[in-house]
Amino acid sequence: MSNRDRPPGVGDGARLVVVGEVSGVFGVRGWVRVRSYTEPRDNILSFSPWYLGGSGGAVPYRLVGGERHSKGIVAQVAGCEDRDAAAALMGQSIAVRRDQLPPPAEDEFYWADLEGLRVVNREGRDLGEVAYLVSTGANDVLVVQGERERLIPFVWEEVIEEVAFDAGLIRVDWDADF
Repeated sequence: MSNRDRPPGVGDGARLVVVGEVSGVFGVRGWVRVRSYTEPRDNILSFSPWYLGGSGGAVPYRLVGGERHSKGIVAQVAGCEDRDAAAALMGQSIAVRRDQLPPPAEDEFYWADLEGLRVVNREGRDLGEVAYLVSTGANDVLVVQGERERLIPFVWEEVIEEVAFDAGLIRVDWDADF
């Protein structure tokens, strides 16, 4: 983790996971519109503090209030008292410490935990490293960067044979030529 991923005051063992972003302003009293990446969408309101930031680093903000509004989420963070302060937060990522997230159920994984793992097929060929994941609606897809980019569906037992965090790898049933 680079220093820009770690907000001031967060210990070296803390890792941040992006759970949304500030997508706009709401009203004149410092509330913001939030694009949530959590399921269900309003789960983002159960975390505090939020670490807001962009390329310059992340800063912790205590969540003061939030609610579902229409088809989205609106929220207010401490110190954000007016529309101008809310506008200054637009476009910033919303992250939480990894230890704020509940443990996943068996055979469930947080995308952030899969990113960076090596991907190896049955023949032992190293296909690369998980750069990120995308959701297609039907299933999630690993975007694996190696000698070339591969898109590997995250389909448990059909394609994904093993996720071994202690070894830092994912074993797949996937032809290296795909």
